[in-house]
Amino acid sequence: MPIKKSAANFTTQSRIVLPGSQKPSFIQPAVEKPVPPARQITVSVVVKCKTPLKAANRLGKERLTRVQFRQSHGPDPNALKLVRAFAKEYGLTPVAGTPIPGSCILKLTGTIANMQRAFGTTLVHKTNEAATYRIREGSITLPSELSGKIEAVLGLDNRPQAQPHFRIAHGSSTPLGQGGGFATPQVRAQADISYTPVQVAQLYQFPANASGAGQTIGILELGGGYRAADLTAYFKTLGQPAPNVTAVSVDGAKNSPSTADSADGEVMLDIEVAAAVAPGANIAVYFAPNTDQGFLDGLDTAIHDTTNKPSVISISWGSAEANWTQQAMTALDSACQSAAALGISITVAAGDNGSSDGGTGNNVDFPSSSPHVLACGGTTLTGSGSTISSEVVWNEQASNEGATGGGVSNVFPLPSWQANSNVPAPSNSAGGRGVPDVCGDADPATGYTVRVDGQTMVIGGTSAVAPLWAGLIAVANQQNGKAAGFLQPQIYAAKAKSGFRDITSGNNGSFSAGPGWDACTGLGSPITSTLIPLLAAGTTSGKKPSKPKPTKKKSTKKPKR
Repeated sequence: MPIKKSAANFTTQSRIVLPGSQKPSFIQPAVEKPVPPARQITVSVVVKCKTPLKAANRLGKERLTRVQFRQSHGPDPNALKLVRAFAKEYGLTPVAGTPIPGSCILKLTGTIANMQRAFGTTLVHKTNEAATYRIREGSITLPSELSGKIEAVLGLDNRPQAQPHFRIAHGSSTPLGQGGGFATPQVRAQADISYTPVQVAQLYQFPANASGAGQTIGILELGGGYRAADLTAYFKTLGQPAPNVTAVSVDGAKNSPSTADSADGEVMLDIEVAAAVAPGANIAVYFAPNTDQGFLDGLDTAIHDTTNKPSVISISWGSAEANWTQQAMTALDSACQSAAALGISITVAAGDNGSSDGGTGNNVDFPSSSPHVLACGGTTLTGSGSTISSEVVWNEQASNEGATGGGVSNVFPLPSWQANSNVPAPSNSAGGRGVPDVCGDADPATGYTVRVDGQTMVIGGTSAVAPLWAGLIAVANQQNGKAAGFLQPQIYAAKAKSGFRDITSGNNGSFSAGPGWDACTGLGSPITSTLIPLLAAGTTSGKKPSKPKPTKKKSTKKPKR
């Protein structure tokens, strides 16, 4: 057989470049040292899957059960055998239990020396003021027989990949219904206001009797942690029981709370917002390292988690598209496609640095630019009770307090469901996907009152909007008795207009709000009472019946809800 013949000659084959693996130079001033050759590391190898998902699967129109997904879209067995043989020849060891069921990620462990030989790259340590990172530059190469069998190799380089998209209010805050606030020396000229997540949900007309019971909200975190005592104390002030929160360790990362000015602010904001607006839902927090490998492994773990089974996953971390390798973006987008096929929704923060996303010119943040996630932009919200008095694009850049991300992807083409949205032309012909899809309160000046490491703070950022929408989807799933899954096709349909408050005032730098979809606030903020029934309408397909009760053997051949 071909595979057996090649099992001992990978080292003699000509080598090819792994497409999309080009890694930029480490531009920060740093001291360079060789990495000890005997040091062991683990990499994640994305192996070719059996068959690509059909468009109907990627759009969530034809959902697959986990069994169906594994049978058709797990790793190609021949590719997997070939990669294992390659690993053996180069002294790399497959990690037991990988790929996990449904996943195409094979993890390999080995020494730095063997990794460099296997993947045709040089690894060095570069130390700057902040830390020491293992760096690779340029492209990965593979033996020619592996062409098309490996789609990505992540983990050789461990420099930080993403930033959390939260901002602590830098002013004198007057939380509504809470005594006290949070202030820093950089005080704004006028007092800010803030809301509890429950008050934001009331303004957006979340149904009072819905809790998201029976749902699990997954939250991906690349740093920080939470303390159970803080959650108990915080939810007591809301008059709610503390949520059931499970920490899931990915690639050795753990729930590691430290101080209030760390990534703990992100973790606590995400949990407190999601759990407060969907108080009956369980919360599973997936802690992964802040690397491209950690990002993919964390998301992949959440999608294929058959213990916690999240029906919606919230991501508040990201970085401008230009900061990612193409192989990492392709692998993450592929994971998001898998989620859509399985009926899992993914909400992602669109970024906090306006239309530039912190770079030169116009940029959008990834993974919010993936066409298979719900990209969440930000507004400045004022109101009381269930009445919104004003909602405009969040743009506080004049006071150095950020602005909603938004714009047009240079990587992902215009999706079919955005075809009639008047998305501006991309600056790169390969792009076209408009960001964001939806929005919600994000301005730290009208932010969320939360508790972080024993302190009451007001925090904003599009980081708050992703868990807000995740909570909304969990509530919708409970109300509708079925998972919303990939919901863009139904929310972009003309009949869904009544489910959104159209934001028509403000800009995020290069883009201005206006009637209909725009590159600041997407379709608008939710009118949840109207939106929830619309989400139910989009979850059926011609191939499977919409049965409220799972039952008899007859239905087992058809995809379940």
